Amino acid sequence: MTRLLLTALAVVLVSLNASAAKSLELWFIDVEGGQSTLIVTPAGESLLIDAGYSPLNPRGGGEAFPGGRDPSRILATLKEAGVSRIDYLLITHFHPDHAGGVPLVADKVPIGTFVDYDMPLGTPIGPDRLTVAAWNAYEPVRAKGHHLVAHPGDRLPLKGLDATFVSAGGGLITRPLPGGGSINSACTNLEDYPEDGTENYRSVGVLLKFGAFRFLDVGDLSGNSLTRLACPRDRVGPVSVYLISHHGDYDTAVPALYAALRPRAAIMNNGVVRGGNPDALRTVHAFPAIDLWQLHRSQNEGAENAPDEFLANVDDGTVTSYALRMTASDDGSFRIVNPRTGFSKAYRR
Repeated sequence: MTRLLLTALAVVLVSLNASAAKSLELWFIDVEGGQSTLIVTPAGESLLIDAGYSPLNPRGGGEAFPGGRDPSRILATLKEAGVSRIDYLLITHFHPDHAGGVPLVADKVPIGTFVDYDMPLGTPIGPDRLTVAAWNAYEPVRAKGHHLVAHPGDRLPLKGLDATFVSAGGGLITRPLPGGGSINSACTNLEDYPEDGTENYRSVGVLLKFGAFRFLDVGDLSGNSLTRLACPRDRVGPVSVYLISHHGDYDTAVPALYAALRPRAAIMNNGVVRGGNPDALRTVHAFPAIDLWQLHRSQNEGAENAPDEFLANVDDGTVTSYALRMTASDDGSFRIVNPRTGFSKAYRR
């Protein structure tokens, strides 16, 4: 009888381990309106997309946090995820709210390969002054490791995942990805959103595919560059989850993009007043089939926030730092958990 019980227990454990091995884990870290997203693949590889603000950046407010606010939050998430090494660090672009935290994170955790679009290319009207300090701190750290330059259409060599760059260095994929390519009937009465004068339009964007599950992160791609991903032909195809670009600022309010992507959930990495623009929020709400999850309740005037259970943080940005956590399976199903409320929602295959 004992042998039978032990055998049954072993079968259960094997089954559980097999199930766990099929999961893709994502943590959307609260860096107060910057970006930092941790991804742990079914094969156990780790990908960190961006590293939040530098502790020396006034907008980052890291001075009050030992070791820097955002690096500290990233390191805490790595520990929670059981990650002791970052296999790939993808920097979407060189603004301080995306690349600023790299030196302190790299000082605590080994980084295998740095991925970016190479070096600041500036803007159509000249250099982007916002990149200067972040680049000067980031480049010497990158020089100590392996470096991979992202180009639209290239793939990131993650085990068990298909990771394709959809944008990089100001360019977009020229051929539609599988699932894309159709004429987008929503591409009418398009608003003209010229690039904002910074290098946001240089952002590295990546589509991760795990079986039937698809996740899109395009950094701060915005304005007309963002629109061109969906119009006149949809270049990406439908996704399961979309990380709303540019923290949900005004220049991401592109209905045609949502019509093309048709995400089941959209995540906004906004801060208290950074991002979370009322127009961007209304654009998402216009698609009832899309659940909006926010890292912060927006305090911008006129902001129509998601319901409370979908808000990771509701304070003034100085008290809590809850991260949204998502677990995805290769059949296309996934679950998002809000640790502040304990609320979770499962999305079926």
